[in-house]
Amino acid sequence: MTHHTRNENLGLWLGVLGVTFFAMTVPMTRLATGTADAPQLSPWFVTFGRAALAGCLSAVFLVLTRSPRPQPQHYKALGMAALGNAIGYPLFLGLALRHVTASHAAVITATLPLVTAAIAAWVMHQRASLGFWACAALGSLLVVVFSVLRAHQLGHGWVPQWADALLLVAVVAASLGYVYGAQITPALGAERVICWVCVLALPITVPGMLLTWPANAVATSAWAGFVYVGVFSMWIGFFAWYRGLALGGALRVSQMQLLQPFLSILFAIPVLGEVLDPVTLLFAAGVIATVFLGKRFSVANAPSKSN
Repeated sequence: MTHHTRNENLGLWLGVLGVTFFAMTVPMTRLATGTADAPQLSPWFVTFGRAALAGCLSAVFLVLTRSPRPQPQHYKALGMAALGNAIGYPLFLGLALRHVTASHAAVITATLPLVTAAIAAWVMHQRASLGFWACAALGSLLVVVFSVLRAHQLGHGWVPQWADALLLVAVVAASLGYVYGAQITPALGAERVICWVCVLALPITVPGMLLTWPANAVATSAWAGFVYVGVFSMWIGFFAWYRGLALGGALRVSQMQLLQPFLSILFAIPVLGEVLDPVTLLFAAGVIATVFLGKRFSVANAPSKSN
């Protein structure tokens, strides 16, 4: 086996490890926040606290590696990434998971790669193919149908749950964060981008964590979920993922994202005691199929406008 092949295989397994860490985010967030009937930690505390925990770890990493400070032109992108990835996504995800199961949320958030690509086309002035937009529309339609069917099964009529709107806002927030983070990755390095995002958010996340600190005792399992999303979802997972992309090739390793919704559904069974639902699996497979097809359509740079 050649050195190049070993690096590719290592990159693939690091990609799988990163996706596994991220897949645990949904069930662990629900474990931390609890349900509407049995609340645990506040979604606001989980949001600020996980980012503050990751920010402290990031500060140590940046000091030990003597990382250079970002340049002034980087701060806008870092700020947008912080709003999207450190605040927006975990907050709206946590608020939604008080009212829907982790398996349900996994189906809605499975649209993340498609939404990220669509926002990248908009922010970076790229032109996506008709085939890509067709896949995006089909994936969105599947999510809407799933949401309506689930609402009807729960006795809410044919109106989607408001929690699904929160999940979609979370997806958009995460996508914006990823796109703006990707813009400065060549300059700062992938691992350092997430570290600087968490560190620059500390003036907001630390006071926010202290202000929302739980007044009452919560279950030990809720604290375990909180520590997980702070250490693994917000920090270590990105190290494994970005290193996997670098070693194994972005095209090959990024396909591992297709496993994430299924892993989230599977992890929710032992972690939360959820029941495997054939309808959920069917719609998850449908959404993943649209993501897979959408990735195969190119996104080209839009022609520059003449003055």
